[in-house]
Amino acid sequence: MTLDRFRSAADRLLDPVVRAADRLGLSPNTVSVIAFLAAIAAAAAFAGAAADRSYYLVGAFLVLANGYLDLVDGALARAQGHASKAGDLLDHVLDRYADILIIAGLAAGVDAYAWGLAAVTGVLMTSYLGTQAEAVGLDRVYAGVLGRADRLALATVVAVVAALVGDVSGVDPVFALLVVFAVVGHLTAIQRFVGAWRSLD
Repeated sequence: MTLDRFRSAADRLLDPVVRAADRLGLSPNTVSVIAFLAAIAAAAAFAGAAADRSYYLVGAFLVLANGYLDLVDGALARAQGHASKAGDLLDHVLDRYADILIIAGLAAGVDAYAWGLAAVTGVLMTSYLGTQAEAVGLDRVYAGVLGRADRLALATVVAVVAALVGDVSGVDPVFALLVVFAVVGHLTAIQRFVGAWRSLD
């Protein structure tokens, strides 16, 4: 089960924020860019945790902000009647770059670049398979073991643990998270591929 399946329910809880953003005159694209800036700041904070683990708390907050605003931009677009293919494209491109930056920051913080690369490729393939299904005529796929909402939630929780607790049974939780992203990310991509392939038979 993934958190992505609760996207529609989460959208309904965003109404007060969406109305506030609309009153401020913010466009969905502006919110998408603000969310991306939060991801850039999160990556910097995670990298800085190599010297001071308290930066993980800052990174956790910024990852949470990125995920929250990623919901707001879509809900705002629908509320304003501005949902468009261009906006959807921008949102997806910025989300992918945000994923890359956040994982790169995590990898830099624990000096685990090989696992960071494996995690990034797993995450990107998961996202690619989700949208590629749509490209061949199926619905966009959010199914799988580890969707974007799950990754952001895990990164937030693990960053807080890394800041407040440190190593767990001798294992750095951030390093363990990168391993999970790498292994489960590729498994999720395979799961999505198999599901799409069967739907095309």
